[in-house]
Amino acid sequence: MPPLVKRRAAPKRKQTPGFVRNQFSLKKKPQISKLHGYLLIGLEYLGLLGIGLAAVIVVLGYSANRFSGTGFFKSHLPFAAGIIGVIILGVILLGLWQRLRRRLRERSHLLPPAVVLALALVISGLAPPELFSRAFLYYRVLVGGKQEASRAALMHQVYAAYRRLDTAQMTKMISQSGPYTAAIKEAGAAYGIDGDLLKGLAATESSFLPRTSSDGGHGLFQVTKAPATVTKAVNRLFSAERRVLTDARYNAYLGAATLRHYLTEMKGDLFLGLLAYNIGPANGGLRFIMDQYGATDFITIQPYLQQLPRDYPIRVLSYSLAFRIGRQEGRLLAYEEGKNALRIQAIGIPGLR
Repeated sequence: MPPLVKRRAAPKRKQTPGFVRNQFSLKKKPQISKLHGYLLIGLEYLGLLGIGLAAVIVVLGYSANRFSGTGFFKSHLPFAAGIIGVIILGVILLGLWQRLRRRLRERSHLLPPAVVLALALVISGLAPPELFSRAFLYYRVLVGGKQEASRAALMHQVYAAYRRLDTAQMTKMISQSGPYTAAIKEAGAAYGIDGDLLKGLAATESSFLPRTSSDGGHGLFQVTKAPATVTKAVNRLFSAERRVLTDARYNAYLGAATLRHYLTEMKGDLFLGLLAYNIGPANGGLRFIMDQYGATDFITIQPYLQQLPRDYPIRVLSYSLAFRIGRQEGRLLAYEEGKNALRIQAIGIPGLR
């Protein structure tokens, strides 16, 4: 019988340097808590949502304006095809993002939200403000229907009234408002009314030359007969000796509180609120007049009013717009020059959202 041969033990395999490095890198990969993970995902989705919403508003807004009309093949069909195209493109882009996202997460959990937020900042920084503001106007008309179309028409009446303003006279009025700016700003903050809107109201009422008028108006806002509840509420904020209509601060508070009262009565409709301020409680006030004639908004009440009250809200808002432009731009912009019209529309009319 042949002698038994003792086998040698197989030598241990040495780990390759690459394997050691991979094992080491796996052990040292930074870990994050669940809370931080959810926060990063939330930031990423928030950025994607913002980019998506902006893209939808821009595409739908400009598409609605481009294909507006009543023809099926020229308007309705191209617009519907455009919406389908946007959906398909969105799905493709999301798929590409998911692939890129996996690669980014292999490097760091911070990269996906950082890339999305950086992209959102770059888009918002490079895109001209007029581009989005105009697209948003088109989008509002698309979604708001008849009501928004009427509102847009009124806004363009305000822009047209601003265009007709005498620049020299308006600049002088802005200068005259200086001594009353602090009181108006304080009153506006107290009642949640834009300061430029209140300045436009004061400019229309008194041209910042406070006085007592023959029709019974007093002071900066030409207050005649404020609602009793308004006067009572404002009087609580002033001592007895300061409750004088010729006092600029008291008059500004009373004017702002009165406008807030009528805005509430008109359910936030700025045009109707200003019209109600002008008409006051005479003949039962604007609400009674609207109910009498079956009017439901500023458009339908206009034919029943005389020329001055009908134009009153437009004049107030054109002055308000001038005050806002002067404050933001340092001067009044000529509406018809260059791209000023788009710039002014992007600035927006005070009090209108």
